[in-house]
Amino acid sequence: MSVTDLPTLNAILNSISTIFLILGFVYVKKRELEKHKKMMTVALISSTFFLISYLIYHYYVGSVPYGKQDWTRPVYFAILIPHIILAAVMTPFILWGVWLAWKDNFLKHAKIMKWIWPIWVFVSITGVIIYLMLYVF
Repeated sequence: MSVTDLPTLNAILNSISTIFLILGFVYVKKRELEKHKKMMTVALISSTFFLISYLIYHYYVGSVPYGKQDWTRPVYFAILIPHIILAAVMTPFILWGVWLAWKDNFLKHAKIMKWIWPIWVFVSITGVIIYLMLYVF
């Protein structure tokens, strides 16, 4: 595997995160808390691997410009800008939410994660869309 393969790996890891975030949500709504915990652990691990891979890629490659000058350009930036801002903002809150769950403070965990979970899903999905727009289409 080379550095040029990392964007594809990142999209796969984001897709895995999205799937397990949704499964975790389904299980917590069903009150199947052990399954919820397992799904969210996989989502956290895949997101962590994504972040590591993302940082390695951009360390070596730098910023990757969007090459098209057509109608998709404003769409790309309309997706990219909130994606970047929310990804940066949500990371410490995810860690805080995980810490609260680890410490069995499920009331506070649920309060913070009800706001962070949809942002996490949004960032994971838009990460895949950005990949598709930048590298596939």
